[in-house]
Amino acid sequence: MESKEWSSGVWTHLTAVRRQSPLVQCITNLVSMDLVANTLLSAGASPAMVHSVAEVPDFTPHIHALCINVGTLTPDWLPSMKAAAELAAQLGKPWVLDPAAVSCSGFRLKACLELVELKPSVIKGNGSEIITLSGSASQGQTKGADSSHESTEAIEAAKSLALSSGAVVAVSGAVDIVTDGKRVIGVHNGTKMMQKITATGCSLAGLVAAFLAVDSLQPLEATVSAMSVFGIAGELGEELANGPASLRMHLIDSLYGLDETTVLSRVKINRLG
Repeated sequence: MESKEWSSGVWTHLTAVRRQSPLVQCITNLVSMDLVANTLLSAGASPAMVHSVAEVPDFTPHIHALCINVGTLTPDWLPSMKAAAELAAQLGKPWVLDPAAVSCSGFRLKACLELVELKPSVIKGNGSEIITLSGSASQGQTKGADSSHESTEAIEAAKSLALSSGAVVAVSGAVDIVTDGKRVIGVHNGTKMMQKITATGCSLAGLVAAFLAVDSLQPLEATVSAMSVFGIAGELGEELANGPASLRMHLIDSLYGLDETTVLSRVKINRLG
């Protein structure tokens, strides 16, 4: 399918999120909480930044999707992540793993590998993170949470990780890559300036979780839609922005205001394999 064939599905997913307002539990990093929550709200979802392990048994059964991001991982937070992921999987609720800066320490890599064992619906990272997590690269080759690999360099690693984990794998970059191990889809929406705003990747992971909540049986399609919508909002925001700080504001506003005509005309998606 090319862009025109995908565009109606993208709009359908966004309108479903707006209509259903899925409850998305986000155990995310300290840097990103604000932007993740505001991204979800502007898209029509309902974010909950509930990260205490003591609350997981009571709260997680009521959510529609879960997003876990290890950006500011500590030994205190890991049990919460594992408990929520395990419970979500048991209850058939979709969940997203964002293995931020996975190669920066052995502790983080081990934690992410343990989380992968808990069967995420989607694993979303940059090229370097996906290459590391797939076992295609050794520890210590990324620059914090920034990628030293283009997304297209990680296609084979993403396919391998998808097949070994059972998850859809999304690789963010100049071209976003989404694969289930067989199909490979390219999403060409977005703008380079978004990389100058901290937590845009984390926010995208949260948005993917919201889209999964309304179409959990088609995780690849839901992920592609979320990445395209976020990219379109970034493109519109950049047209109004003077720099990264104002782009952050306009990104949220643009996501909130997206209409059908804009989405249908701006979707840039194609099959790469």
